[in-house]
Amino acid sequence: MSPDTISVASPADFHVHLRQGPLAELVTKHVRQGGFRLAYVMARYRSAPRPNLKPPITNTEQALLYRAQLQAIDPAVEYLMTLYLCPELTPDEIRKAARAGVVGVKSYPRGVTTNSEGGIESYEAYYPVFAAMEEAGLVLNLHGEVPSAAATNTCVLNAEPAFLPHLRALHAAFPRLRIVLEHATTRAAVECVRALGDTVACTITAHHLALTVDDWAGQAWHFCKPVAKYPDDRAALWEVVREGHPRFFLGSDSAPHPAETKATAAPTQPCAAGVYTSPILLPLVAHLLESFGALDKLEGFVSAHGRAFYGRPVSESERRVVLRRASNMVVGIEGYGTGATHVVPFWAGKTLGWEIAEEEQVS
Repeated sequence: MSPDTISVASPADFHVHLRQGPLAELVTKHVRQGGFRLAYVMARYRSAPRPNLKPPITNTEQALLYRAQLQAIDPAVEYLMTLYLCPELTPDEIRKAARAGVVGVKSYPRGVTTNSEGGIESYEAYYPVFAAMEEAGLVLNLHGEVPSAAATNTCVLNAEPAFLPHLRALHAAFPRLRIVLEHATTRAAVECVRALGDTVACTITAHHLALTVDDWAGQAWHFCKPVAKYPDDRAALWEVVREGHPRFFLGSDSAPHPAETKATAAPTQPCAAGVYTSPILLPLVAHLLESFGALDKLEGFVSAHGRAFYGRPVSESERRVVLRRASNMVVGIEGYGTGATHVVPFWAGKTLGWEIAEEEQVS
């Protein structure tokens, strides 16, 4: 019999996009609203309504400035900062970033997701950077897809499996470097990470635990990159979460886009890729885990496993979040904000079986 309340020790989201400017003012507060007090922030600014106006975060000063901006919005959340892997990033900058408390470096292959036109084309050129990261203890966060190409029969449905040889090669070259394959969507990715060493982990989003291809084909609000795959791929995600594997944990990839760019496409412009889950994240994850028999693995998935991999264990001063069973809790379709900052969360118009009741001090 399922419980009516669940107490979760200090949930942590190890992959979130918080934007900047007015949109950041709105969505940063949703981290805590969704039950989380630790946010691993990805190193790409995106501003509304045109996401390409601002550069990614490529040095320590930019990362610290961005963290200060987020802390000014909600100082109750711990923000772990990342840099963007690019030619300007040097081993000396890695060492400087580590001393300043930056935690990781995010890699986007060129052109595979929103605002990744400046992404990498070859990893070998960055081996000195990775060696410095390995020595300094920084984490390498990989968007695990290769660019679509007709010549290689590569598209959004098989781009993730095609990336996995790069992951294996990086782990072989740098066995002590902590690597996270972000937002896995395929059985192949799950099996690959399982087979690698303890320094390789994998994040899974809430929305990829819910969606398959049929859910985003023709539905802009469910479109993200990497796209959700086949039912058997989703089943693999369910299986590894239900197992409680310690190297698989939550990274929401919560990515807010203004409704005006998310809901519509044009002949020359696709709809925005990204799913926004921050405001409802912990209740949503509980709801989804319960649906496939993994509710007892909730705390490991949203807190213990990721915190252990990143070396951020729960301290006695941190709080637990209490969830209670909800009846007829419908996620509002009206969303949040207005105009260029109007965002609508995933699951809008649907019912959740859990809600946040309170926070309690760890005794």
